[in-house]
Amino acid sequence: MRDALNLLFITSNRVGDAILSMGLLSALAARHPKARITVACGPLPAPLFAHHPSVVRVLPLVKRRHGLHWFDLWRQVAGRFWYMVVDLRNSLTGYALPRLWLIRLGRHRPDRHVVEEEAALIGESVPTPPRLYLSEAQKEAAAAAVPVDRPVLALGPAANWLGKQWPVERFIDLAQRLTAPGAALEGAAILVTAAAHERDVAQPVLDAFAGQQTMGQQTIDFIGADLPSTAAALARCRLYIGNDSGLMHMAAAVGTPTLGLFGPTDDSRYRPWGAQCDFVRAPQGWRELIAAVDSGAVPGDRLMDGVTVEMAQQAAERLLARTGKADG
Repeated sequence: MRDALNLLFITSNRVGDAILSMGLLSALAARHPKARITVACGPLPAPLFAHHPSVVRVLPLVKRRHGLHWFDLWRQVAGRFWYMVVDLRNSLTGYALPRLWLIRLGRHRPDRHVVEEEAALIGESVPTPPRLYLSEAQKEAAAAAVPVDRPVLALGPAANWLGKQWPVERFIDLAQRLTAPGAALEGAAILVTAAAHERDVAQPVLDAFAGQQTMGQQTIDFIGADLPSTAAALARCRLYIGNDSGLMHMAAAVGTPTLGLFGPTDDSRYRPWGAQCDFVRAPQGWRELIAAVDSGAVPGDRLMDGVTVEMAQQAAERLLARTGKADG
């Protein structure tokens, strides 16, 4: 009987956290194969849940003053009995709904990855990896935009905080090294992705390779593209390299080998998840970097300086070697 009942899954407003929660969502779907799952999350990540095979409804949760968005959610779901409410936002909503089981995230556990933390809520010792599901139309559109005759290197040079952004000139240097004659991704196309308002950060990468298009090296501009389209494009790339961001987690969740670059954020909790992923971090711990910027010892835009191009190149080459041939 439990497999035929309704499940409410409340997850994050932030893209990265919402994507990481898809591991728990898929684990619940596997345990309850006939469950009808309603997802409530922020408007930005909402489209990413639309094609999950067990999700029947997605409710974008638009934030309002005084917490009134929780009342909006309650009005939409209160008329139904819920077999289970999973609340990763630790709101009071689950207490006010007719339901049998309530699972709340509770306190965060330091130094434990978010995927592991959420898997532990249902007793999973081996977490189900986050996975994004795409429509056939989204896959076909990506196939038209992303070449198949060469590998594609995807870069995510932006982040929601300046302190997390690796210097853009290092992204350019790294991409040139990886795609040079005889390199691991020789002749690869360069795909650049970022939010629309981050174009000033990401555009220099496209500009750096613009002159090389006459020599056959293609650039692909995905700055400002919607998230499902971006996910479908990233799924066709040979490698993604980017700062700690939602796009990094998106690349990992579509199965693309992903290299995350870390400085003042906690890689133990937010490194890209999956066997096809790796990360590089600054020699200083993230707490040390935060303390340095708080004290004024290090400028806020220099927190990623400890990650050298050589470090990133070596990690990228190891990841490429581990995950298959560059033209595969």
